[in-house]
Amino acid sequence: MDEQQVIRALAALAHPVRLTIFRALVVAGPAGLTPGVMQEGLGIAATTLSFHLKELAQAQLVSSERQGRSLLYQAAFAQMNALLGYLSANCCQGAPCAASTAARCG
Repeated sequence: MDEQQVIRALAALAHPVRLTIFRALVVAGPAGLTPGVMQEGLGIAATTLSFHLKELAQAQLVSSERQGRSLLYQAAFAQMNALLGYLSANCCQGAPCAASTAARCG
């Protein structure tokens, strides 16, 4: 994962609604969620949900596939793991980020 991808992903997750949507998709796992289920469960209006899903998709943090007449959204676990790997590899100049060193990281 390159630096621009990391910046785009972190920027997408820096919005509270997008973070809520992404967390819901992570919890749903590979089964994913339809927009209707997300609207109902998260209390997000359709247009707002659509806008934020588009932002998450542009950051490659979610993917969608058509199932019949609906779209099914899923968290992009490979991208999420790449982001976590990038952050872990670049934390504390490569030293392990244990709880005792976490205060010095940052």
